Amino acid sequence: EVQLVESGGGLVQPGGSLRLSCAASGFTFSSYAMSWVRQAPGKGLEWVSAINSGGGITSYADSVKGRFTISRDNAKNTLYLQMNSLKPEDTAVYYCAKPITGWGRSYDYWGQGTQVTVSS
Repeated sequence: EVQLVESGGGLVQPGGSLRLSCAASGFTFSSYAMSWVRQAPGKGLEWVSAINSGGGITSYADSVKGRFTISRDNAKNTLYLQMNSLKPEDTAVYYCAKPITGWGRSYDYWGQGTQVTVSS
């Protein structure tokens, strides 16, 4: 059974940092690209970032470029999202997601999400 379990969310002041983790199991994690997707209150899903299977290629939404860093540890089957210089507009539920194929933005598995709230 595929499982994706996010952790690391919380309440942080503007300008602060958080690191999200996503523990994966039930599939060969090192064979798949992975993504982070978020959903702000009252809004639709927004793709945030992706990383290839080996970890050497990354991609970011313009809204987070230069502030967020995606990474992975294939030995630990874990995906990360380091979020710096957080803004109130980063407030959202953050999900890790496994693409159906390759670098695509259609996903077959999602985590339960972790809430990130940026507020003073």
